[in-house]
Amino acid sequence: MKPLEDVRILAIEQYGAGPFGSLQLADLGADVIKLEDPGSGGDVGRYVVPMQHGEDSVFFEVFNRNKRSLSLDLNAPAGREVFNELVKVSDVVFSNLRGDVPAKLGIRYVDLKDINPAIVCCSLSGFGMTGPRSAEPGYDYIMQGIAGWMSLTGEPHGAPTKSGLSVVDYSGGLVAAISILAALHASRRDGVGCDCDVSLFDTAVAMLTYPAGWALNSDFEPARTHHSAHPSLVPFQVFRSADEWIVVACPKEKFWRRLAGVIGRPDLAEDDRFGTFEARHRNSVDLLTLLDSVFVTRTSDDWLAALKAAGVPCGPVNSVRDALADPQTLARDMLVSIEHPDFGTVIQVASAVRVGNERIDQRRAPRRHEHADAILAGLLGYTSTQVEQRAAQGAFGAADGLPGSDAH
Repeated sequence: MKPLEDVRILAIEQYGAGPFGSLQLADLGADVIKLEDPGSGGDVGRYVVPMQHGEDSVFFEVFNRNKRSLSLDLNAPAGREVFNELVKVSDVVFSNLRGDVPAKLGIRYVDLKDINPAIVCCSLSGFGMTGPRSAEPGYDYIMQGIAGWMSLTGEPHGAPTKSGLSVVDYSGGLVAAISILAALHASRRDGVGCDCDVSLFDTAVAMLTYPAGWALNSDFEPARTHHSAHPSLVPFQVFRSADEWIVVACPKEKFWRRLAGVIGRPDLAEDDRFGTFEARHRNSVDLLTLLDSVFVTRTSDDWLAALKAAGVPCGPVNSVRDALADPQTLARDMLVSIEHPDFGTVIQVASAVRVGNERIDQRRAPRRHEHADAILAGLLGYTSTQVEQRAAQGAFGAADGLPGSDAH
């Protein structure tokens, strides 16, 4: 069996953060059932361009492989009835909605415990279900600004800068996945579920880590650094070579001594100005000016070969395409190919989660409402008459806007 093959998750999710979190669990075998709002056409990620067709997109594909889909109107009494019956046979209700919505929608533990006392209810919202910002919408970009990240990113005299990736979203998804697994462990041990109130804001603040520790316990002011330099370790940053950029890192004294040898200046390792972490930090302007003048004299390939041979941590500044073609990417099986009826072969990055040595079989992301028959009849035991009755009562949305279902 796959590690999570005995886990069923009802996912009321959209866009990136929530789907990325449940994707990690689906890749491990969990039965993730996306409950998609028929009134809005399902997960908004289905309509993100480029490479978008009908109710599907490559954006949606990379966040939703290995999941199943059911269109369900939770605000319709018939839809709520179906939802409650799904809760009875599920382990987790996971959502990434605004912080005040789980209470309004009735999907917290206090709302569902009488249906299933062991149910785990995880909410991943922008700001959490408590606090003065709980009713505000929250997105990755906003979090990178409000949590101080953009004050640390970019050149010192440039504009505040966000990461090129939605790091808060993805980290929030991982935090939610960890919370779900911990709560599920406790639920199965004790027979009692709980709420997991996870937020992107909390995630972003928690990831301030050591700069926060310095700021909270001294007069240190975290700030942007030139060439993405580490705030205290020198040298530890990007350098311009004769043709490209490279990253060179000396987080241990032995690496600095090795670097001094590689650049033909072993004397620098014994120089009082540069002999220790503290001295290099204090005299960083002089040292980095010297290193800048040295690294620009040879190509990146030349420097990386010499640095690696000496055991100095280093690497190229790759483009995305270069990173995806890196031999290590391929050796680690970090790319997966999935056949899609509209897009052909869709190549995606794999999950970084590793449990055991077995490769996980991959399925494309679901069409909206694709698994209605399997879920309603196979899981809940509905007859065709019961399905038709629920449909007529609006459980699955307006009949004229509901896509047909078929086998995966």
